[in-house]
Amino acid sequence: MNYGIFKDLAIIFVAAKFLGILARRVKAPQVVGEIIAGLLIGPAVLHIVDKSDFLEQMAEIGVVLLMFMAGLETDLKELIKTGPMALLVAMAGVFVPLGGGFLLSSVFHGFAPVGSEEFFRSVFIGVIMTATSVSITVETLRELGKLRGKVGTTILSAAIIDDVIGIIVMTVVIGFRDPTQDAMRVVINTVLFFAAAIVVGFLCYYLFKYLDKKNPHTRRVPIYGMALCFAFAFAAEEWFGIADITGAYIAGIILCSIKDSKYIAEKMDISTYMVFAPVFFASIGLKADISGLNGTMILFSVGFVIVALITKIIGCGIVAKCFRFSMPNSIKVGVGMMTRGEVALIVARKGEDVGLLDPVYFAPVILLIVVSSIVTPIVLKLLFTKWPAEHGEQDIAPAKAAENQ
Repeated sequence: MNYGIFKDLAIIFVAAKFLGILARRVKAPQVVGEIIAGLLIGPAVLHIVDKSDFLEQMAEIGVVLLMFMAGLETDLKELIKTGPMALLVAMAGVFVPLGGGFLLSSVFHGFAPVGSEEFFRSVFIGVIMTATSVSITVETLRELGKLRGKVGTTILSAAIIDDVIGIIVMTVVIGFRDPTQDAMRVVINTVLFFAAAIVVGFLCYYLFKYLDKKNPHTRRVPIYGMALCFAFAFAAEEWFGIADITGAYIAGIILCSIKDSKYIAEKMDISTYMVFAPVFFASIGLKADISGLNGTMILFSVGFVIVALITKIIGCGIVAKCFRFSMPNSIKVGVGMMTRGEVALIVARKGEDVGLLDPVYFAPVILLIVVSSIVTPIVLKLLFTKWPAEHGEQDIAPAKAAENQ
């Protein structure tokens, strides 16, 4: 066993907590401090903690638990109400950045003939921009007490749908370029997953409702809930090829309407926010090794980040405005969809595997993840401070984990 992992965890926890508290002192969300902590202690700056498979796995557990918590705290009625709107927001959040990324790549590398290798490489740059990482936005909304409001629910729903559409688009692009890939299989698997989730979800809901009635406020219910979270995450990824965070979120949705859903969330709070979440947010900074950037790639990276952020705001914000959101709330929806995370890296890695992306382009992707992860929580907090809840927004008290620092 490599006992150096204990040293790494100790450094991560201390750095994440210290900079998280410091961030809150300067009125920024604590996740910003945790991401900066990973950046400072990682290869990009001090290099006292290295990336490892163990930390990657802990980070993955962290994002799964965060999404399960988000599902638990979702207002199911509001989710159903915003479903059609969230679908259109998500579609805009995919296809506007896809077009923006294609244009950016074409400007730098030339407009290639349709169907050529260079054409698909430019398209794939846009595909990387489509993925939304909801985890950081979720944590920010929890801190602000805005997760259950209309804006928060719309962002959360749209981000989940966004990743599904993005993965389908990625598979279609690869399928056109590589005939061995079956794009239709991904579509079928996605439909099958949600069909199975509805059927199994109803059974699990009534089972947990019975357990909750028989054993109210006992720890066995949160333990069974955590097992359901991991089971759905595994089934989504392994059996259907859907992101594990989608499965975890669905598991939370199943339990959000039972009587003890808040009790489950309180018990999950301890392990999630003391152990796994800091590792996840710090791991974003740990991945930021930008030593390979040259002048051209720095210029491309700046354009990549700007286009990726602006196209999400424009695409998602305009659709929200079309659904009679106020202008401030429309901007909040657009900003909430800006973050990129592990899905963008997964898409980039897949592009490298099939020859659509050179390794040098990982630097702009990581830079986008770091910048969007830091900027989005700050801008969201500023927006919610300047324009508090309005027109039917339903707020809850700020997350207990954020209060007890």
